[in-house]
Amino acid sequence: MSSPLSKLEPRLVWKHFDGIRQIPRPSKHEERIAEHVVSWAKGQGFETKRDGVGNVLVKVPATQGHERAKPIVLQGHLDMVPEKNSDVEFDFEEDAIQVRVVGDYVYATGTTLGSDNGIGVAAAMAVAEDPQAVHGPLELLFTIDEETGLTGAMQLDPKLLAGRTMLNLDTEEDAALYIGCAGGADTHATFAVTREDALAGTVPVRISVRGLRGGHSGVDIHENRGNALKFVLRTLNAIRQKGIEFGIVSIAGGSKHNAIPREADAELRVAAASEGAVQAVVAEYARVLKEEFGEIDPSQRIECVTLQDQESNRKVWIRFDNERVLDAMLACPHGVLAMSRAVPGLVETSNNLAVVTTEGNKVKVVTSSRSSVMPSLKGTTEQVGAAFRLGGAEVEQLDGYPGWKPNPNSPVLNTTLKVFEREFGKKPAVKAIHAGLECGLIGEKYPGMDMVSMGPQIESPHSPDERVQISTVGRFYTLLKATLKELA
Repeated sequence: MSSPLSKLEPRLVWKHFDGIRQIPRPSKHEERIAEHVVSWAKGQGFETKRDGVGNVLVKVPATQGHERAKPIVLQGHLDMVPEKNSDVEFDFEEDAIQVRVVGDYVYATGTTLGSDNGIGVAAAMAVAEDPQAVHGPLELLFTIDEETGLTGAMQLDPKLLAGRTMLNLDTEEDAALYIGCAGGADTHATFAVTREDALAGTVPVRISVRGLRGGHSGVDIHENRGNALKFVLRTLNAIRQKGIEFGIVSIAGGSKHNAIPREADAELRVAAASEGAVQAVVAEYARVLKEEFGEIDPSQRIECVTLQDQESNRKVWIRFDNERVLDAMLACPHGVLAMSRAVPGLVETSNNLAVVTTEGNKVKVVTSSRSSVMPSLKGTTEQVGAAFRLGGAEVEQLDGYPGWKPNPNSPVLNTTLKVFEREFGKKPAVKAIHAGLECGLIGEKYPGMDMVSMGPQIESPHSPDERVQISTVGRFYTLLKATLKELA
């Protein structure tokens, strides 16, 4: 049975993306992708190297007559965010991504698609074996672990690359060139809670938030999409404000530091006589949140269901812990904190309340802060850390990564602008992105690296609504080939 991607143009790009999407993704899923890329490169007769952390370099000879051109680096990352809807049966360690074509878009079914950054990796592989492509020497740099901490770029061997001009293929907007990105840093907080037996006459209930759009905590943060964890926390606060007593069994939501939480749950014990009142508060607050977020998250659902009484839900946090942990997470900022004064429309600083898990007597929280201004990034992580410390948490502030300072006079930008206008008869937008492209780290490893970032239209990355627009993949590949020819 042929793949639904088999007839899409440009076929070489979709062929390679199809090969990537069929590889199961275990916890270190990029290793299998790396092996796939190395096997492909050896089959093409290309020289390959891997540095100490596992990044892959493929050296592609110049096309005939362009051997003296300066080498160009094409860069993308091998990993993806493996997210799925809770009602979808899917094992990333065993199953291939199931794609479908709807109109001008490619989707996955109930999971993330992996177009971030599978399309960029596929485009680099395609141009390397495209008999119609004209280029000088190419260095295809495929990094690992971008989504979970930029590990590959952070630990990139500074002697691996010869080129000092780079096309990053990890942008997610058609007809736009990116020349800057935000830096970022994560905060981890751990609350120790004391449990006690739930009072006699109480029943377990679960408050669930479903149906939010989620998305990338950098690319989509400006849309003010709902955060499922904040929905749950605010609903608990509404119950508390009504004077209804409850004991918390657990709070959980989110799964990735760089994804806006789409789903979250809180399990409680409430007096049997208060069960109806709790249901009423949840229904009332669902209407409040619908009024606030209904336009951006029309499919949101907040439900309260009674659970079976069992050993696992008979221990609750003591009241003091209920109060301090709930208040600290409510105080943690989420969303856009500042807009750029230098680049109109660009989010400068933001914070994402990303993940909460309850593991026995520990409540663990992960937040992700971003800013294109490094002092603002530091100020945001200090604010987040202070909120959690006031709640009695142990706080760990992880080392961040640098931003990529825009250079409007970049030679490779000027070349790409000229090529874009010649190919498509219009000028592209030149932008910076409120997300962590690897360009900042690579530029730090290779001072003087001249960089620009490009890509097709990818929407709702890091969520099961992720989709890539087919027609823009063709434009992206045309631009890539034409730019390489110009640089050769």
